[in-house]
Amino acid sequence: MDAVSTSERKSVPYRDKTLLFDFDGTLSLGVGPVVAYARAAAQQLASDEADAFVETVVATLDEHPSGRAPGTNAIDGYDLVRLMSADHGIRPDTLGEAYLASRAHLGSTLAPVVAPDGLVEFLIEARPFANLVVATNAPDIRIDAALEMLGLTGLFDATYTSLGKPNGMGAVLDDWLPRGQVLSIGDVWVNDLAPAHARGALTALVGSTSDETPDVTPTFSAHHLHDLYPAITEWLRDSSSSPSSPAPLITPSER
Repeated sequence: MDAVSTSERKSVPYRDKTLLFDFDGTLSLGVGPVVAYARAAAQQLASDEADAFVETVVATLDEHPSGRAPGTNAIDGYDLVRLMSADHGIRPDTLGEAYLASRAHLGSTLAPVVAPDGLVEFLIEARPFANLVVATNAPDIRIDAALEMLGLTGLFDATYTSLGKPNGMGAVLDDWLPRGQVLSIGDVWVNDLAPAHARGALTALVGSTSDETPDVTPTFSAHHLHDLYPAITEWLRDSSSSPSSPAPLITPSER
């Protein structure tokens, strides 16, 4: 892990509930960073080929912003670029450097992002009831700058980067489960939520649920994070809630 603020964790007031957020696709929305990754990956190609690759990625993301385009098996936009790059002659060994180069633009005009509707207000209201934690596979490159641009500076008690999900989630859960109940919130079941579910934590899946399987069993589910604020707030304020008796599943059709 690149960045975990131990000093911040030690100073966190005692709260027996934790909201554990993924970053890309959950707190930070928009295809800008993925397009920046595609542009960086395409730099090894001739100009016309590079333009064609980026245009194909953009067109696919326009139709499927999550990156989970039918027939690709991609779990998100970054995975989509990785899979599509092979069809355009981009060498796999260059993708790591391309990804790091793209993250240097995170939150800038070259890789713009936005926060979910009402997120700042929701987190401010949640702070008295829960520890607020970010856990991401992304490296510690412009994460603080992106959080500032999103209006989220100072709202989180700890930030974990280069986590190596899903396996890396174990260390995060080891830190926060001893404090009490954890609700893991993310847009990729296998990376963000399955490890927490396996440890008895609650889960909230954000995004399209059309590709869910019987193994995908979130406590809460909705297309947009802001759709989940009422249910999460109710759970935070419910002193009797527990992982063994979770709140009911919430879907957009039930709102």
